[in-house]
Amino acid sequence: MMSSALMLVMPQSALAQSNGKDEIIVTATKIAKNVQELGLSVSIVDGEVLAQFDGAEELSQRVSGLQAAVANGSQIAFQIRGIGAVDHQALTPTAAAIYVDGTYQATNVQTSPLLFDIGQAEVLKGPQGSLYGRNASSGAINFNSVLPGDEKSGYVGAEYGKFDRFNLTGAATLPVSDIFSLRLSGRYFSEGPTLDNVVTNPDVTAPKEAGGKRDEFGLRAIGRLQASPATEVLLNIHYAEDNGINQSPLNDSLDLGKHEISIGPDGIQDTDNEFYGGSVNVTHDFGNLTLVSHTAYEGYNQQYGFDFDGTPRPFDVVSLNSNLRYDRDFVQVSEELRLSYVSDRAELMAGIYLEAEDFDQEYLLWCGVLNTDTLLGTCRYVGAPGRVGPTPASDGTATTLQSLITQSRKTAALFSYNTVHLTPQLEVILGGRLTYETIEGRGEGRHIFDDGVVALNNRDGLGLAIGSNKITDTRLSGNFGLNYTLPDNTLLYGSYSNGFKSGGFNGEVINNATHFTDEGLFGAETVNALEAGVKFSRENIAFNLAGFYQFYDNPQARIFVPFTTSDGGAFTSNSLSNLDEATSFGLEADITWSPIEGLDLFAGLTLLDTQINQTENPAVPQNAETFDGNPLPFASDVSTVLSARYEWALGEGLRASVEGNGKYQSAFYLDAEGLEDRRQSGYEIADGAAYLHFDNGVDVGIWGRNLTNSDYAVSGFGFIGYNTFRGDPRSYGVSLKYSY
Repeated sequence: MMSSALMLVMPQSALAQSNGKDEIIVTATKIAKNVQELGLSVSIVDGEVLAQFDGAEELSQRVSGLQAAVANGSQIAFQIRGIGAVDHQALTPTAAAIYVDGTYQATNVQTSPLLFDIGQAEVLKGPQGSLYGRNASSGAINFNSVLPGDEKSGYVGAEYGKFDRFNLTGAATLPVSDIFSLRLSGRYFSEGPTLDNVVTNPDVTAPKEAGGKRDEFGLRAIGRLQASPATEVLLNIHYAEDNGINQSPLNDSLDLGKHEISIGPDGIQDTDNEFYGGSVNVTHDFGNLTLVSHTAYEGYNQQYGFDFDGTPRPFDVVSLNSNLRYDRDFVQVSEELRLSYVSDRAELMAGIYLEAEDFDQEYLLWCGVLNTDTLLGTCRYVGAPGRVGPTPASDGTATTLQSLITQSRKTAALFSYNTVHLTPQLEVILGGRLTYETIEGRGEGRHIFDDGVVALNNRDGLGLAIGSNKITDTRLSGNFGLNYTLPDNTLLYGSYSNGFKSGGFNGEVINNATHFTDEGLFGAETVNALEAGVKFSRENIAFNLAGFYQFYDNPQARIFVPFTTSDGGAFTSNSLSNLDEATSFGLEADITWSPIEGLDLFAGLTLLDTQINQTENPAVPQNAETFDGNPLPFASDVSTVLSARYEWALGEGLRASVEGNGKYQSAFYLDAEGLEDRRQSGYEIADGAAYLHFDNGVDVGIWGRNLTNSDYAVSGFGFIGYNTFRGDPRSYGVSLKYSY
């Protein structure tokens, strides 16, 4: 596995290939370069490693400086070098732009369902916009599927392991004719509860399913048509389902053991998620010019929920019991058109990107068992009475909270990325992006009384919780860099880049009329980054070192605001808001070494320092000091990655291999407030496997994950106390694969 690579300019049709000397060559718009010649910080994970993943968040286990917050089952927000809002909602873009086969994934729920038969993944660190269709403040992550080739090939694999884990994968390349080939791939995955749901209240049972159940499958078909000697067409159609039960969170008030939670039966809800889409990628060569068109359609619908308070509260404790359900529908349509020119003196690219999105969501909070016809629970949800306002619409009790929101987003951008060779040793990189974006949001927040009356929220008497608004923004961003190659082919580089993440509307609780004018809004964040580095490679070793400093303006962050109920209880509301500014700086290094035949070693290290500079928090102005001086969330000071693989011959027709990898990340905070009870201590995760490889294409192996059995939080939120979603415990199993 080579430590650095980049799918440059053309995410879907680019190819990474080896030249037989431990190099990775990246080909895009007819530009072929050894990754060690690119003045960019990029990490690559190849397909053999990706095949072991159950979700995209596991990419963070292989890349230093990359962390992932996972909430509500499979909503993933990546943080790169500390940059990235820990956002639990789904209607805002992520700080790290995610691409699957060249298509931008506009929300944080779309990535994992299609993570199978992937050829490689690239993590590009630092603000982006010049290379890709959408702008991003922290970086870009590309997942590229295996494309159909000219020869018949494929595989079938199966795994069985702890927690009744069953994983079935398969793919086949079918050369239909001299000009058309097809790649079909699929995956089915099921797993029982991985967390133990234990009884802590003798009056409440603890169903095993609360520890999570996974029942997922996905299918993909990619057709490759050589329409003419100069024209290639890639057709991609995919579909996936997630039909399990999301893991419930752990409330910090419970004194439990490792990998344990405790909730009652009312918090158990089935998940019904489906994801679908397709794309057409056309590449046409005009000699030195290449024209690429990438047209895509993506969509999903979701129904899922969980026990929101994370405790086994009996129904008579009405102020401390809550369940949550989401019902979402989303579609996006995009077009990216790029024209590139290549000569001995320059590599030039210009593009246009157009995208339209529509998002619709119901957010429902209730207590006890839900009546799906009336939307009433069997007890009173804690926050509803506080939202009725000074003149309630009914003499009954406000019981259930419902927020409805729809949002449309339209984006248009011009972007360009250019390399000019001033001398054989010196080249200059210049990129720019002009983005226009408009976001329209509308919605209403309601409370449902136990006598059937439905009324709009009016918390604090500030007006009925219904409204709409339109946000329009135009941004100019870009990058500049210099690369200098020494006589021994060592690369020295320096760069400046700028990127931003859009503002928008909070899409969960709508309290009153200020939601679409003040309380529910958050602004765009921007990052200006400086980086300098060196890349060195020889026959069997490659070494990269980079230093970076990032200026983070108006960082988006989850703000948790406490409220007191009329009966003296308390709960916490949270929303995405802007802090004043922050900084992120540090050093990164990685080394890839093959000291003897069959042995590959890799080590990566990121040293990071982040700090929030805050004078006034818009949500809690009296507590600005709560944030000032704190580190950014999910920003470990130290993260290290180690991996090793050794393969050797056992005899004629038989080889063996062993491999191991591990990541350590030091302590970090789960949100920006920096409270000790929201601090995840440092931990390590180590995985290992051993295989027998037969010449007839059969591989047999054993594997283990999280061998140290680390117990850790993958995200958190405030409500009644503080709740955290947890990582999986130690697991192990066997695998069988046949390739042809």
